[in-house]
Amino acid sequence: MAQASSGSDDSEKIKITLPESSFEMYNAEKPSLEVELSKAELLDMYTKMTTMRRMEMAADAMYKAKKIRGFCHLCNGQEAVSVGMEAAITHDDHVITSYRCHGFTYVRGGSIKSILAELMGRRDGISKGKGGSMHMFSPSFYGGNGIVGAQVPLGAGIAFTQKYLGIPSVTFALYGDGASNQGQVFEAYNMAKLWDLPCVFVCENNKYGMGTSANRSSASTKYFTRGDYIPGIYVNGMDALAVYRACEWAKEWTTSGKGPLVMELATYRYGGHSMSDPGTTYRTREEIQHMRSTSDPITGMKQIILEHGVATEADLKAIDKEARKIVDEAAKEAEASPEPELKEFYTDIYIPGTEPKVIRGRVPSESKHF
Repeated sequence: MAQASSGSDDSEKIKITLPESSFEMYNAEKPSLEVELSKAELLDMYTKMTTMRRMEMAADAMYKAKKIRGFCHLCNGQEAVSVGMEAAITHDDHVITSYRCHGFTYVRGGSIKSILAELMGRRDGISKGKGGSMHMFSPSFYGGNGIVGAQVPLGAGIAFTQKYLGIPSVTFALYGDGASNQGQVFEAYNMAKLWDLPCVFVCENNKYGMGTSANRSSASTKYFTRGDYIPGIYVNGMDALAVYRACEWAKEWTTSGKGPLVMELATYRYGGHSMSDPGTTYRTREEIQHMRSTSDPITGMKQIILEHGVATEADLKAIDKEARKIVDEAAKEAEASPEPELKEFYTDIYIPGTEPKVIRGRVPSESKHF
């Protein structure tokens, strides 16, 4: 566990030393293992991870009650990835990810109500009830993409815009180990390096692409070395502080004109790939329990907080209780939200002024005239 020395008030920085095993490098020098965060920042990370897990537990219950239909990909166990990354960047930076996007939507500014309402296809959803689990967006967050790997070249394109306009910010383009062998990933690497774009390609390696283990699908599972001519970094993605430090370093690297990076975040999902997958046919219950008991990101943050006097056990229980209350209330409000009106089918499709005269329906009465 990391070591720390603490200050006396909520704003004073606490110096934390990460374990040596937090990072492994490819063609780059290891970043400093020293992390400096205030008590308030540490508690904010803990609160967000706790609330996120409660939100996903609520989504799980809603799905089983048939209040949510269609696809639903939960991020239980992977909370450190989105929370650690968000703590290191600003809203001038951009994030694009795969369909396991609820956590990123939350930390990028989406409310719990808007996320749960979206899952239920309601009007108050963050995408007006039209996107569902896989298509959530907010300012500086480009989704939530349903096609495996398709977001990677899009992320490179966002980074191109940043460089073209001279904006000193970074894009994090995330994808899973299941998408890592696709040709479009390597094509995006190539273009990003040709133009030295401020893009961090992040392989969110949760060890399984649907039900196929990384060892069975990839000849090399050192995803951070896959960039060849692009430097890489392996990160313990179950440690929010390690993710924070790595993303802080990656932003400094890319915005200083050094070009793109490939980052591998080693993480783990507790549930199945999606709600139809029990998650125990291709791995043992013992494996899941071992990860929960030894590497849980919330438990790890809790230990740091308690060991260094950031908060008491009672304080953290109060945070947990408040998170449960907030999520329960948001779930009720989301469920009370009405379904979208039929006219929503025809909005947000064309740039205003470029609409065709008519969108044909199955029969004339279903056609939409602009």
